[in-house]
Order: sequence, then structure tokens, then C-alpha cells
Amino acid sequence: MFSLRKGETLTSVTESSRKQISKTVALFGEVLADIFPDQNVLGGAPFNVARHLQAFGLHPCMISRAGNDALRDDLLREMDRLGMDKTGIQCDPTYPTGQVRVHMKDGGHSFEILPDQAYDHIHAGVTHMMTMSLKPELAYFGTLAQRGMESRLALDKFLADSKCPRFLDINLRSPWYNKHTVRRSLLRSDIVKMNEDELEIVSDYFKISDKTPLLKAEALVEQFELSCLLITCGENGAWLINRQHEVFSTTPAENTQTIIDTVGAGDAFAAVFIIGLLNQWEMPVAMQRADQFAAALCGIRGGAPQNQDFYLPFKQAWQL
Repeated sequence: MFSLRKGETLTSVTESSRKQISKTVALFGEVLADIFPDQNVLGGAPFNVARHLQAFGLHPCMISRAGNDALRDDLLREMDRLGMDKTGIQCDPTYPTGQVRVHMKDGGHSFEILPDQAYDHIHAGVTHMMTMSLKPELAYFGTLAQRGMESRLALDKFLADSKCPRFLDINLRSPWYNKHTVRRSLLRSDIVKMNEDELEIVSDYFKISDKTPLLKAEALVEQFELSCLLITCGENGAWLINRQHEVFSTTPAENTQTIIDTVGAGDAFAAVFIIGLLNQWEMPVAMQRADQFAAALCGIRGGAPQNQDFYLPFKQAWQL
């Protein structure tokens, strides 16, 4: 069920997917620390996705930038602990490692994203060299790291050099997004994930006034020539529409555990969905497993588990 890149043929993708030697995924974007009331947790959507991919046996490589500070030291130690590739983490002598203050309320969360952080200054030349050496099977990017001009230029190099399908994970974080960023992102992506609230915002941007979410999603797929558009709906699961107008949906995962917080649930969904793409899972299977994993993650604090045993039941059940 591997989704096609714009202009790609089914034969070329199938042959590439069969090889699956390294399953390298290049991820461009922010790495930061979520500052909770009682602890700091390393996060950022690309980093959360990357650490899940690592735990499930893929080779993720983060292309980001951190400050020359204690949080960078924490990040590199954590990446060492997890066995992650650190070669794409640039060091900025001026700007700090990214931070987000997380405010908890009624089982949910709100973000205060600090401005002018190291990930706003990702170096285009270094990014070019990294991407060319990686030859990834899938390229992942989002919207937050496009708020800084230097990182936008680096993303241009990343996408130009990535000769593979592109996965856009839209994370609209006020006030750090606009119509221009969303448009240029959609035009350069193949597979797109957003939540149901973001679907409304994006549809309004492009004057898509269809009454139902499905019709809005279908219009976006057509307008931007997407391979597929994936919509997550929190506890109500997720659904997807592809270029062939096929629609797939999940049955909401049963979750009897207490919800600690929902930070990183969308990232968990994205990671398992990507694993499904690279392992040729059938679409309903990929979506159901992604939803199952995201629901389980809501039972712990932060965007990823500290104990790698958390992944074992899923790896065993999915034969990874």
C-alpha cells in the first residue's frame, strides 16, 4: 500500500519497496524540550516520530539544530541511549535549543512555543550534504520549522534532494503558521496527515466550502494532487481518502487505561502509519495499528515512553 510520489510510477515504487534494506527515514524539523509543570520532556513532532521509528527497528535520521546548551547535551544523551543517528543534529552557537511550555488542563494540553530557537536556523548547506548521503526511502516534514527563513531554505534543499515519497505532518501551532506556509507544504507533499480541526482551517484557506469533512478532504486531494490525505479524530479514530477516491477508516481503539495526557498522540499515529507504508501493510491494517498505538501512548506522560519495553507487545503482535 505504499503511496506514490508525484510523477512516480507504480513499478518504480514497488521495486524500491521490495528492497527495504535500511528503511531509512529522513525527518526535517524541530527538536525541542516540552517543559511540563513537573519535568522536562524532549519532544517536537519530528523527534517524537523519529524515536518511535527507531524503537520499531527503522533507521530515522533527524535533520535539526540545537543550541550549545544543557538541553542539547540532554538531547544527545537521549539519542545515544536510544541508539539513534545523531549526525543530522546541527549545533548553533547563538540560539538556544527549542523549548515549549506545556500547560495541562482537564486531561488536555496547550502549548506556549518560544520564538527564535535553534531549529529556526537549520543550515541549508549542511542539510544538503546530509540528505544526499542518506538516500531515504521516505522524507518527513512539518510546518512549525518553516517559521524561520534559514530553516525554510534548508527545507527547500531537503525536499529537492529527497528522491522519495514525502510525508507532510501538518501541525498548526498558533501563531506560527499562515496560508503561504500551508500552501507551499501541500504543493510539495505526497502523503499528508492533519487532524479534523486543521482540516477546517486548511479548507477555509483555500475557499473549500463543501459541507462535509470528506468532501473537503477530497477537494484538497484533487487541488494539490496528493496521494492520500489522512485525518485523525482523537478518541474517534481516523480516516483517509486517496487519489482513487477510496475511503478507509478505523474503529476507535478501546482504551481502558487512564488518560494521562494526549501530548504526542498524533506523532505516535504518524510513526506507525509510516511503518505501515514501508512494510506494505494493507491500508486498514496500518490505520488500525496506528490508532491502537496512539491510544496506548495517551496512558503515559509526554510524547514517547522512557522504557523501551512499552514497544514490545506491539513489535511482537506486528512481527517487527
